[in-house]
Amino acid sequence: MNDHRRLRSGPLWALYERVAMHIGLGSLAALCLAWLPFAMLLHPLLPAPLGQRVGRRAIMLGFRFYLRILSTLCACRFDLSELDGLRDKGPLVIAANHPSLLDAVLIISRLPNVICVMKASLMDNLLFGSAARLARYIRNDGVMQIVGQSRDGLQAGGQVLIFPEGTRTTAFPINPLTLTLGMIASRARAPVQTVILEFSTPYLGKAWPLFRRPELPLHVRARLGRRFDIPTDFTAFTQELDAYFRREIVPPTEPAQDD
Repeated sequence: MNDHRRLRSGPLWALYERVAMHIGLGSLAALCLAWLPFAMLLHPLLPAPLGQRVGRRAIMLGFRFYLRILSTLCACRFDLSELDGLRDKGPLVIAANHPSLLDAVLIISRLPNVICVMKASLMDNLLFGSAARLARYIRNDGVMQIVGQSRDGLQAGGQVLIFPEGTRTTAFPINPLTLTLGMIASRARAPVQTVILEFSTPYLGKAWPLFRRPELPLHVRARLGRRFDIPTDFTAFTQELDAYFRREIVPPTEPAQDD
């Protein structure tokens, strides 16, 4: 055990962590670039229902392959098995905490009909925009647009993924929540399933620069939390959801190293 600890604190392990970081970032960019021309071509050619099915499944499989790369080459350990229990549960609003840039990747990799609410800047991004538009993800251009498109997606049988903090967590365990999620669930008459994401370190969190090397191995777990009934008062619901997340979330441990 002590030998393993010494190995993981030595210069060779630090070098491996840097290499693993570049493999992780580079492979995601490569996968997105590989799908980009197909997504651009299929978006205008396929009818919207078929296009969104193709687009969502392609993103799911691509993210699943990406996590396999991280597991095999980058000393990342993912426990996402509980998410599989949502696949056949019908329309749901999935509410997750948001500690890392990897959060959407983790959840989408297990669910074939999830609709992600994305920042407008990401929808306009060269790497992600065409794939997101083919999958008919929701552009965050205002509360009423999000609520309306989410309602339509839920009524068509999809599952809407939203991070109610609105951005990655800066004040652990969770930032103050917006009212948008409660409005979506109330207007669409859909229950809310919480997902708790747990990271061993705050890798790729708001305070973690993109090119700062990780502390490996990285352990990540997604667990299903409470399922809330359809809210009638979305303000009261948001307060209840905030209190629930604060009880359930364990903040990641700050690494001992300083990069």
